[in-house]
Amino acid sequence: MAFLGTAVRRVMACRQALSPLCRSTARCYSSQSTHITEKSVPYEKTLKQEDGLSGPTKPLPKSADVVVIGGGSLGCQTLYHLCKLGMTNVVLLERDRLTAGTTWHTAGLLWQLRPSDTEVELLAHTRNVISSELEEETGLETGWIQNGGLFIASNKQRLDEYKRLMSLGKAYGIESYVLSPAETKDLYPLMNVKDLYGTLYVPKDGTMDPAGTCTTLSRAATARGATVIENCPVTGIQVKVDDLGVKRVKAVETAHGTIRTPCVVNCGGVWATKLGKMAGVNVPLIAMHHAYVVTERIEGIQNMPNVRDHDASVYLRLQGDALSVGGYEQNPIFWDDVSDKFAFSLFDLDWDVFMQHIDGAVNRVPALEQTGIKSTVCGPESFTADHKPLMGEAPEVRGFFLGCGFNSAGMMLGGGCGKELAHWIIHGRPEKDMYGYDIRRFHHSLTNNNRWIRERSHESYAKNYSVVFPFDEPLASRNMRKDPFHQVLQEQGCLFQERHGWERPGWFNRDGPAPVLDYDYYGAYNVSKNTDYKYSDILGKEYTFDFPPHHDVIRNECLTCRNAVAVFDMSYFGKFYLTGPDAKKAADWLFTADVNKAPGSTVYTCMLNKRGGVESDLTVSRLDPSPAHLPLTPESNGEAYYLAIGGGVAQHNWSHIQSVLQDQGFRCTLIDHTEDMGMISIQGPKSRELLQEVLDSDLSNDAFPFSTHKIVNAAGHKVRAMRLSFVGEMGWELHIPKESCLPVYHAVMAAGAKYGISNAGYRAIDSLSIEKGYRHWHADLRPDDTPLEAGLAFTCKMKTSIPFLGRQALEAQKAEGLRRRIVCFTVDEKVPMFGLEAIFRNGVPVGHLRRSEFGFAIDKTIGYGYIRNPDGGVVSPDFVRSGEFTLERMGITYKATAHLKSPFDPENKRVKGIYG
Repeated sequence: MAFLGTAVRRVMACRQALSPLCRSTARCYSSQSTHITEKSVPYEKTLKQEDGLSGPTKPLPKSADVVVIGGGSLGCQTLYHLCKLGMTNVVLLERDRLTAGTTWHTAGLLWQLRPSDTEVELLAHTRNVISSELEEETGLETGWIQNGGLFIASNKQRLDEYKRLMSLGKAYGIESYVLSPAETKDLYPLMNVKDLYGTLYVPKDGTMDPAGTCTTLSRAATARGATVIENCPVTGIQVKVDDLGVKRVKAVETAHGTIRTPCVVNCGGVWATKLGKMAGVNVPLIAMHHAYVVTERIEGIQNMPNVRDHDASVYLRLQGDALSVGGYEQNPIFWDDVSDKFAFSLFDLDWDVFMQHIDGAVNRVPALEQTGIKSTVCGPESFTADHKPLMGEAPEVRGFFLGCGFNSAGMMLGGGCGKELAHWIIHGRPEKDMYGYDIRRFHHSLTNNNRWIRERSHESYAKNYSVVFPFDEPLASRNMRKDPFHQVLQEQGCLFQERHGWERPGWFNRDGPAPVLDYDYYGAYNVSKNTDYKYSDILGKEYTFDFPPHHDVIRNECLTCRNAVAVFDMSYFGKFYLTGPDAKKAADWLFTADVNKAPGSTVYTCMLNKRGGVESDLTVSRLDPSPAHLPLTPESNGEAYYLAIGGGVAQHNWSHIQSVLQDQGFRCTLIDHTEDMGMISIQGPKSRELLQEVLDSDLSNDAFPFSTHKIVNAAGHKVRAMRLSFVGEMGWELHIPKESCLPVYHAVMAAGAKYGISNAGYRAIDSLSIEKGYRHWHADLRPDDTPLEAGLAFTCKMKTSIPFLGRQALEAQKAEGLRRRIVCFTVDEKVPMFGLEAIFRNGVPVGHLRRSEFGFAIDKTIGYGYIRNPDGGVVSPDFVRSGEFTLERMGITYKATAHLKSPFDPENKRVKGIYG
């Protein structure tokens, strides 16, 4: 008898010996000698196959409030949660049988800890639905097995990552333990622990059964009034254009009838791209082969935890008295032809690719060397450019929602995401912060770019088991969007960060240029691996949970800004004009602050959703109505405003504003000039002296106060100068037409030489801004945070009678009192923190840090996090002042000081030019 390793090698040899004809017909293979049995598992049956089905399992209704397409994990979860929220006229269409798509071959693992607070909450909801809620509601079992989870660390960095997860878990009450190799051996006697550094054990992790889960979900939804129709392929999606020129979903077409509906939910898995094209919607995902094998019986494996050995790129899922063995490779197979019908067999699995998982499994559990393979499963799975799902309403068509691209995590995230998607559909937005999953996070220039989709999705697959470091950057599909300063900054040693296609300055390397090269697929697919790749080498040194090697470089950039003057390239910011007859009405409704000051004013404000959550923070500048040449001031037949929004959320906010304008019927236009303009920010005590030599305008406090803007000449070029700061210093932003960017930059640098000017990047901005207490959108300011909770009540025109989106929610929250509040913490010990550290008040967990950096001016670690009262009461300033706080980093607690105001320049003197 041959066993796991030798069995696979015999199959490989047998496959190579087959003729092409034999290979094409070898759909079922078994061999007693190699102990392998394989049966092909079809994705779809044709309409007249073995079940005898010739049409839909139920008659199609004429209309529905929502039509969900796809009967896998996300489709069934979304349908169930729509019904839980009170919808009954909802339909799910599945072209074959439930779970017949990408769900049938899922491993069904559920891990409770992920390096994201939102994902921890989503996983917790899935676990609750699968382990208890569904069974209590229906009396049916879902197949949930709570056998625990074990994460394997073969080195210190990996164990540090797990310790970070453990600390975050304490903020959510998730039980977990870091075990020594000996303790791991006691828990899992069959495991080889000789090469272990340690493990993380989570007792309440477990395994889900895809078929049992989806069947129970569909029955629960049907009992609440939903209609589930199998064997009914969708052939088209009708879209109409309303009176305002907005595209909206009209109906879903099938071969057996048409269902009128204003809302479609695309839960089509790897086929989601095809469904999107039916409605003119880009769905940026790609399909890849994903496989696992199921072993024969292993004595002593029963009741053992599921295992993830990330460093060996293998997972071991308990399956009765056997194991499922799978993993993620750096050379996955692209599924380029996603047709309507598939059949997979042993010979579709590329054993040359898969052998690394076999080797890793045998090393971790040596008993596998004496175990045969019972079956092999190979199927398609969808992956996205940033390893995050695609959810929310598509920007191209109103009423077309996405619930796809789950990167092999559709079962474990399905419950939480199904609930959020259902809430999104019914109430216009999710309850939690789902920005990281929102399709609108991607710029429209990327979502139909095949190179970007393919390269970035490959990298997200290949790095699925990589350690998640704080300063990681992708290598795939870079240089997609470059601003006018890119080349000159690169020549000065700029290390660029990638944000939604943009190359933005991260920090400046002292050792010369380090350009980003074309993607080499990590040497896979016969692509020559990049050699002498300076950018990648420097990036690799960043991969640490300690202070990175360039810590002193960031320190110098920060202190130059604090003590002299620094220039920041912020060109990736979104730059929009809001104009038209109803622009003032729109501005009043959109923005929390009163932006209708005198022309020349610039106001920092927020945009909210109707629940009072912050969709964005931005600056809004009221323009002089007299026309001038674009892009500095547009011609308008009404009021006009200039909006500057952080580049990472520019596409999201473009869509948000457009949706609000459409829903309210405002007659105004949003014009995007992001690509037409550059932007540099000159900040520091010497900024006025420097710029006075470059600009033809009086920059004194009286002539050019803080939070104002003017059209001025800079070295002979017309620019918009704004006196603003994102770092807490006196300074100005210059918004510059594209063709004038380099001349203005060179003039600033030439004039600044005698003042000690230096370039600085976003790593410095991150440190400087947190030191000053400025909020960072989507870190300490998210759609599930209100301005009152975030300490931004000053941005809200609550003392006026002007209505604005979200005002009612803020008024209710103010009357009730804050149940959570952002707090600044400093730690005297020089210890690196990056966010996700647990916050304890008097020894009780009350929250976690959202963001943390080192503040070089105060020489301390600073973190911001939202805290709650464990009793559920109001979190008052006295509650903060009266507590003793500690922060837990990787299982170690540090005494922390809580601040209700920023410890740096709390009186805001520096931004006003008051130094000394």
